This record gives sequence, C-alpha cells and structure tokens, in this order.
Amino acid sequence: MISELTPTLAQVQAAQRRIAPYLRHTPLVPAIALKQTIPGCPNLWLKLDCLQVTGSFKARGAVNTLKSLSADQVQRGIITASGGNHGLAVAYAGWLAQVPATIYLGSNVPAPKAEKLRQWGAQVVFAGQDWDDANQVAIAVAADQGLTYIHPFADPRVIAGQGTLALEILADLPQVDTLLVSIGGGGLISGVSLAAKALKPAIRIVGIEPVGAPTLKTSVEAGQILALEATPTLANTLAPRRTEPLNFDIIRRHVDEFVLVSDDAMAAACRWLWFELGVAAELSGGAAIAALMTGQYQPQPGEVVCALICGAGTAGLEA
Repeated sequence: MISELTPTLAQVQAAQRRIAPYLRHTPLVPAIALKQTIPGCPNLWLKLDCLQVTGSFKARGAVNTLKSLSADQVQRGIITASGGNHGLAVAYAGWLAQVPATIYLGSNVPAPKAEKLRQWGAQVVFAGQDWDDANQVAIAVAADQGLTYIHPFADPRVIAGQGTLALEILADLPQVDTLLVSIGGGGLISGVSLAAKALKPAIRIVGIEPVGAPTLKTSVEAGQILALEATPTLANTLAPRRTEPLNFDIIRRHVDEFVLVSDDAMAAACRWLWFELGVAAELSGGAAIAALMTGQYQPQPGEVVCALICGAGTAGLEA
C-alpha cells in the first residue's frame, strides 16, 4: 500500500527547482584511466555527491525541507539528530535562513564532524551512544521548546530532496541500468529509488549496508520493521538501529537487491577512490564501490552501473 506521505515524481521535480539556487549539480564521471580496475565492471560511472554542499547528499533533503516550511516554522529555530552528515545539512539550512540550528549527536560521531557543525554556526549537543539515542532526546527537546524538528530520513520533504539525485543521474546518463546506493535509515535510497523507477521502471536499484548494520535488509526480508539491538560498524552514518514505516514501504517496493559489505571493504574502497580519482570519501561514500570490489554485486555483461559516492571524508587518506 502506498502511503499518502510518499512523495511523487512531481514533488521530486518541484524539489529540484526549489533547491537549485542553493546546491550543486554534482559531477557524474566515468571510471576510466585507472591503474587498478574493478574486474567485471567495465561500464562504471561515479556520481560524486561527496562534492555537494557540506560534503554529502544530505543538503538536498534539508534545504528542500527548509524551503517548504512556513516563515513561523523557520523562525522558531530548527533541530535534529544526526550521525553527522544530516546535521551538517541542517546546520547549512540554518545558516541560509539565519536561524538557530541545534544538532544532537551520539557519542559515536567523530569529533571533526562535531567541530564542522560548530563552524556552520550550529549548537552541538551529545546525547547517548548513537543516532537512535540522540534522536529521542532531540524530539523531546523540539516538543518542549517549540523548535522545528527535521527528521534525517522519514520526512517526505527530505525524501523528495534526496530523490533529486536520481533526476540528475538520469539526465546525465540516461542509459544507466543499475544504481548502487548505500543505506542508513533509508532516506537516500527511498528518494532515489522512487524517482528513478518513475522515470525508468526497468532500472535496477541495489542497496548496500554494513555487515554490522543490516537495518533495511533484515526488515525487508522479515516483511516488517525490526529494530537491531546493536549496529557494530565504524560507518556511523549507516548505522540507525531502525528504519521508519515511510521508508520501509518505499524501499520494499522499489529496491531490487540488498548486499552487505564489511568496514574493511569500505575502507579499501575509499583508498581506491583516493588513489584512482583523488576523491576523499568517508566509509559510507565507499560502500557502493566496496560492493563491486568484493563481488557482492556482480554486473552482467554490458550493464551500465552508477555508484553513488554519497559522503566526503578522510577514510581513503588514513592508510
């Protein structure tokens, strides 16, 4: 059953027009001139949304949400909980609107991301061990103080904003057969899959999760939303313990396959991105490449594959 909250293609297209003055149409580059090719994947393209404002795709959803709010909702101030990237996007939105932004973080968020949030002018508060803990506190504070809460993945305006990635990819690479998309709570793959399938029903959507945080794979295979007891992975932006009904419903209808990759595989993919392309990615940004390098996803002959490099970081520079 399709929820009335599920964004339509028209809403994704409206989001693209709404956010265009504030974001970048990021590069889509062919994986050519490589010293170390990825076996079995000669038709690989990389969508470099790690070059987006604040360093990830998250700015798309946050800005679309900001520009969809009433003046009163904006002026109250905005608040969220984040694994880092959504927080940066909301901090950017607050900077655009010149209103206070408060970001709750779990203790698993790296210190450099917290510092970058402060540099964007956000108030940073640590609460609990991970995003799920921090999010409970943020929701309570929003209700108590009358702040406008922006969910990182279970908001139709956020999902529509993330879906603009698919519009860019299909405009630049209409012959694409498969999109490889990393999954945290499911906002990115929700928006990308619903927009891509609306424009090109035969396109294949593959979701990639960490071995330690198979949040969506576990729930989709069970046919219901399940909460993981723990998410042991260093890719903290891919580690919510639970998705939400809006995302679950979109993903189980539109995502064709799920694969799991280890932290070591993501780190190796990030090193490959840095060495081969000079692209600095965090672990989540290397997840799609990790799926190819490990053979967890094996393209068919002639298949045109696009890997979403969704977040910037220093994982490729550290080894």
